[in-house]
Amino acid sequence: MSIACRPSSTNLSLGLIFPSLSLYFHTFPLDPHPCPSPSQAGPQWNHLLSSLECGRLLESLTNSKSLRHGLQIHGHMVASGVLVHNTYLRTKLCAMYAACGRVRQARAIFDAIAHRSTFLWNVMIRGYAFYGQPLRALLLYRQMLGFGHRADKYTYPFVLMACGDPDLIKVGKGIHSQIAISGYADDVFVANSLLSMYSKCGRMKCAQKVFDRMPVKDLTTSNTMISGYARNNDPLSSLMLFSDTLANKGQWDEASLLGVLPACANLMALKQGREIHAHMLRSGLRLDGFLCNALIDLYSKSKFLIGARRLFDAMSSRDAISWNSIISGCARHGNAAEGLALFCQMNMEGVPPDTITLLVVLGACSRMLALTFGMSLHAHIIRRGHRNMVYVGTALVNLYAKCGSLESSRQVFDEMPVKNLVSWSAMISGYGLHGRGKEAVACFNEMKEHGIRPDEVSFTSILSACSHTGLVNEGKEIFYEMSKVYFLKPKAYHYSCIVDILGRAGDLEDAYSFIIDTDLDAMLNADVWEALLSACKIHHNVELAEIAAQNIISLKPKHIGPYVNISNMYAMEKRWTDVEKVRALAELNGLKKQPGYSFLDSDIGVIGL
Repeated sequence: MSIACRPSSTNLSLGLIFPSLSLYFHTFPLDPHPCPSPSQAGPQWNHLLSSLECGRLLESLTNSKSLRHGLQIHGHMVASGVLVHNTYLRTKLCAMYAACGRVRQARAIFDAIAHRSTFLWNVMIRGYAFYGQPLRALLLYRQMLGFGHRADKYTYPFVLMACGDPDLIKVGKGIHSQIAISGYADDVFVANSLLSMYSKCGRMKCAQKVFDRMPVKDLTTSNTMISGYARNNDPLSSLMLFSDTLANKGQWDEASLLGVLPACANLMALKQGREIHAHMLRSGLRLDGFLCNALIDLYSKSKFLIGARRLFDAMSSRDAISWNSIISGCARHGNAAEGLALFCQMNMEGVPPDTITLLVVLGACSRMLALTFGMSLHAHIIRRGHRNMVYVGTALVNLYAKCGSLESSRQVFDEMPVKNLVSWSAMISGYGLHGRGKEAVACFNEMKEHGIRPDEVSFTSILSACSHTGLVNEGKEIFYEMSKVYFLKPKAYHYSCIVDILGRAGDLEDAYSFIIDTDLDAMLNADVWEALLSACKIHHNVELAEIAAQNIISLKPKHIGPYVNISNMYAMEKRWTDVEKVRALAELNGLKKQPGYSFLDSDIGVIGL
């Protein structure tokens, strides 16, 4: 008869570190001899944990995800020998490791069990799905069916979690069919998992069909749809569903608010957002953390910066998301200088900026043409090790180009280890902004040589560069290359660029013919006619200007621009009667020219960087 050794150090650590285990060990004296003889061991081993006690402790540790204590229990079970040939404990141990994210250890135990229950298969599938290994979860699910085990209502939610990727939507639909055949489609937990899978894959129509057929819905059902619509660029449906849920059931929780507040932010629905905020205050909900960040983002995007700042200042603890929301709101809709000052305050308070922070602040510098601050921020980026991030590098390229330092822009561009399409487009646009059309065309060709396929934005950048520098032939060639080589249908702004290219070169008749001969979308776009009107103003062609102005007025009747331009052209020709007619027509339509103003920005320099 062999007796397993009981290390005294294991028992000591269990009793001291895991208080609940002291119930089993505090009465039993520690033996200085770790391996007593069989004759000495009998009475002492009566105090070892039984199989049932170990199972209960493992279940508790699984629920609390306490890996440290789980490792101690595992060591105790190995030392005491209670784990040998014990499928019950091995199953509990596998569940503990899977719940704590130690999927490899869980799989090793799983593979060593000969007779696996459905619960054990579910444990491993959940572990793979929950900790970022969806393909392994789906493979294990397939193996489970191959071994003759039937999936149950606890299996499908984990399998559907593994299908929450657009590339796996076909697999998810196949599992949906299996769910319908097995009769679990009406189970609320399985149906909620289907909603989550379809929303993550961007298939909200499929999710809506599942939602409409559900015989029983709970709060999780509504929350999944609310957040799904917000995530898939349908904020109006998200807000409407939240309103219906609140009106019909009166139920909501923090997840409901975290789903609907981003929808309000995207819609800039300030009125509805403030009503939700008031509802939260009346209910006594604590406004901090994620909820407060969501409200700050909503108020910032809705240009209610006073409310956003009050919430921000009242927060007991502010993370990078809080700072990003308030800085972004100030930079885009309020005082950009205040946004830069907030960034400096964020830096002084020791909150490390993330990529979003840097992009927002660099964008603010670009709008303010704050070159000195931008250069200081560039140095800050280098010190923090963010210089190799492609989006940060692209923002720096754009900043230097807009602030007049094209050489620095090109230097940053050349030093970028990775360049994407946006980076190339920014550099092309920078050349066009500085009137360097030939360099812009060369950069565009260099981009294609590197295997980067141009898109609509990059074609806009290069056509605009050709327009600003009078490269008529190059512009025409690139425009036709867009449709003939890359099979991209030109949009109105591409047509506007060609009209501008021809108009600046004095080919007004060709520009007019180009508009008439193109598709109907270009003829019905006011921007195209405005490009022709601007060219007519440069070259004093009143006849074509009248045609362009009439088309703009018919497409944008509340736009004062064509009235002003054609009136000024009549004045240059001393056609005072026509000037009075145009002004009278504008007044009759209730239009008034806005007074002009100038903006002078002194360089704010370096603030606390």
